[in-house]
Amino acid sequence: MKINGAQAMLESLLAENVDVVFGYPGGAILPVYDALYGYRDKIHHVLVRHEQGAVIAAEGYAKSSGKVGVCFATSGPGATNLVTGIADAMLDSVPLVCVTGQVYSTLIGTDAFQEADIIGITLPITKWNVQVTRAEDIPAAMAKAFYYAREGRPGPVVVDITKDAQLGLLEEDFAYQLHQPRKEKVLKCSDMKFIEIADILNNAERPLILAGNGVGIAGAEDELLKLVDKATIPVACTLHGLHNFPSNHELFVGLLGMHGNYAPNIMTNRADVILAVGMRFDDRVTGNLTKYAKQAKIIHIDIDHAEINKNVKSYMHVHADAKYALTNLLRYVQPNKHQAWRELFLKLHQEEHEQVIVPELTMQKDTIRMSQAVNMVSEKTDGKAIVVSDVGQNQMVAMRYYKFKQSKSHISSGGLGTMGFALPAAIGAKMANPDREVICVSGDGGIQMNIQELAVISQEKLPVKILLLNNNYLGMVRQWQEMFHEERYSFVDLHNPDFIGIAKAYGIKGSTVSDPAQLEAAVDEMLNSKEAYFLEVIVEKREKVFPMMPQGSAVDEIRLS
Repeated sequence: MKINGAQAMLESLLAENVDVVFGYPGGAILPVYDALYGYRDKIHHVLVRHEQGAVIAAEGYAKSSGKVGVCFATSGPGATNLVTGIADAMLDSVPLVCVTGQVYSTLIGTDAFQEADIIGITLPITKWNVQVTRAEDIPAAMAKAFYYAREGRPGPVVVDITKDAQLGLLEEDFAYQLHQPRKEKVLKCSDMKFIEIADILNNAERPLILAGNGVGIAGAEDELLKLVDKATIPVACTLHGLHNFPSNHELFVGLLGMHGNYAPNIMTNRADVILAVGMRFDDRVTGNLTKYAKQAKIIHIDIDHAEINKNVKSYMHVHADAKYALTNLLRYVQPNKHQAWRELFLKLHQEEHEQVIVPELTMQKDTIRMSQAVNMVSEKTDGKAIVVSDVGQNQMVAMRYYKFKQSKSHISSGGLGTMGFALPAAIGAKMANPDREVICVSGDGGIQMNIQELAVISQEKLPVKILLLNNNYLGMVRQWQEMFHEERYSFVDLHNPDFIGIAKAYGIKGSTVSDPAQLEAAVDEMLNSKEAYFLEVIVEKREKVFPMMPQGSAVDEIRLS
């Protein structure tokens, strides 16, 4: 019995246990959509309203579930509309398989209608990409795509399939035989190396652990917790690592980075040993590299060899999976106290608490702060919701004031900083986690970049909660213009639409709150809704986010005001 290439591609998805895809049909991928008609009971296709929505929704699905996200797009503009999301996934280590249609193989290179060289375009922003021009090559290409998306440091893969390959026939048995389980490479180190690292940690007076995205990708949250508890070492987290360690743990000292907490940034430049796990020393974490942790012995654990010694030179490194490395290190670290070192963190935290946190959480008579809205949502959900933040001030406030107590709970665009990320990513997160509360936190600038995806929430009947923090500004850009460009506010003032009217036009309930006295009731109404809900919170127009490490500064030059 023979099947066509489009059916073979869908059978490949089933062989990889894929049951949800996000996409948008078009001419060059029409054979796939025709075949998909017969797979409706096996594969749930989510029809987005823009291809960027498809790839970002696939990111949200993957980040919140640990599975590979899958999206479809047609050739030309359909494929190029995926590019931002693919680049985003590459920087944030998100496993994606993006399937694009392509013109007939005989037309490639002729500037045919809706032809674009998506392989050339995505070469720098994918782990692997391939163009398939024969039906019989589709199963092998798909098997490799899923392997490369998952293997080692995860990332995005593009499979571009010409229309004649989708229509061509192949033996049905052949479609399955290449889907053999692949054994991933296990990177190992000698016991002696772990003994040496443990010895350094055991003798440290001022140790600090920096936990990144790789901890969660490796499923090493428990191993990290056990190591921290056994050795009594303070732990700070990156933006993507924030949900990998419980915020209410006594050894959690906060968020690293430009708008992170005061204590961990200051103490990075006072630690004598730094254990960095699954993080890439991004510039927003390190600040000025010439002044970064010069006094510390840095031990770097990362599965991607390219990240080791790329930005920060390590004293020792472990090129391995975080779970494997922490499991082995745990065998040799010894119990310790580090009481005096820990008290220094508490002193600095108290400074931030008094100068920043208390003023930001103190209710005023006539103005709501972003921090107050997010903090209230955090308390009412007990830190157990999936929070999908956009980019800008809303993102920084969500990181600082939502107290995460569960892994795979903070979904955001880190490396690329993609505005418009939150709404489609929240759709993907809700598709992957129907039983968890999913809250989209966005600003009035970011929400409008993919606001059309409200239609998907309505059509799929997804009870996503949308918390819009509206200051009628591009808030983060305005903050920089105020602080560093002598208050020359150049094109940051937004003339916004009736957001609640737009939500209602899509069949989504919503309300606006501007009175601090009514904030709690409004948040309760949003959280208690069994359906999707759009809550617009009118916040202080000229609010700034602190602490802040000015660009080019050292981590210990972070400012509280």
